[in-house]
Amino acid sequence: MSAAGRETPHRPTLEDIAAARARLAPYIPRTPLMPLALELSDRRIFLKLETLSPIGAFKLRPALNALLSREPETLRHGVAVASSGNMAYGTAWAARALGVPMAAYMYSGAPQTKIDGVRRLGGEVRFISKETWWRYITDVERPDGPELLINPVTDQAVLDGNGSIGMEILEDLPDVDWVLTPYGGGSMTTGVASALRFLRPQTRVFAVEDENAAPVTAAIDAGRIVEIETRPSFIKSIGGPSLLPEIWPLVHPLIDGAITVSLSQVTEAMRLLFSKAKIVAEGAGAASLAAALASDRCKGNVVCVISGGNIDADAFGQVLRGEIPQA
Repeated sequence: MSAAGRETPHRPTLEDIAAARARLAPYIPRTPLMPLALELSDRRIFLKLETLSPIGAFKLRPALNALLSREPETLRHGVAVASSGNMAYGTAWAARALGVPMAAYMYSGAPQTKIDGVRRLGGEVRFISKETWWRYITDVERPDGPELLINPVTDQAVLDGNGSIGMEILEDLPDVDWVLTPYGGGSMTTGVASALRFLRPQTRVFAVEDENAAPVTAAIDAGRIVEIETRPSFIKSIGGPSLLPEIWPLVHPLIDGAITVSLSQVTEAMRLLFSKAKIVAEGAGAASLAAALASDRCKGNVVCVISGGNIDADAFGQVLRGEIPQA
């Protein structure tokens, strides 16, 4: 059991992922896998466009599956989630669809577009410090509210819902060689990699991190979870001071490594997505493309999960002007 008394999550099985996908299908459309028209001699890049979900981010899958997996009685007091933005947005959408009250614990500095999205869908935003947010994520501390608290990373239904991304990738591109996923708490990478290992184990899966907060790279180098110093970054949805001990043992055997990207590489990828495909991606969403372009290891058919596009207009305008937004 976890410190908070919940069951420790397990690696999603193919049956778990298929069941999650069946739950989600009546509510949300399948996102496309689109080739990116770049003349590269050694790789073809494909974009898994989670930006085209109803909330503009992949987090709708885990949020909705987490609610649909619960008995209605457990949701009678509502649902709550601690989130840097997109999971709160996704949970608000799911709660509204199911007629459930919802509260989001968000830290100051979260993108306004995500805060506005939660409120527009009827969710209540409760601001907390980033340190408190991290304590909620790691189960060191829990809020006092009456709602069912969904852990945005370690909840089993969250992991299962994210696995549907990997299943869809393989259906659209059976001979995929590489899949690159942005790594925040690790739930997306765990779910996607689980599906790939069952269905096409030779596919290489890499976690992508902002070099200003790269705990996966640090853990791989040290051979264990370590605390790291982080630097301010406009990228809000990936990176952290450490890894979650409930997730790292699951995801570590599933991935082939990690790739770190710089802020300049990420903003270049954001501009490329907009100019080549008219796709608006937030920093975390474009990180996988930045890695695919920067890494000499990526060859063949490379899928980049473009995880979200919920970036404030002012910050995106700075990116398009060739600038790096302030943290």
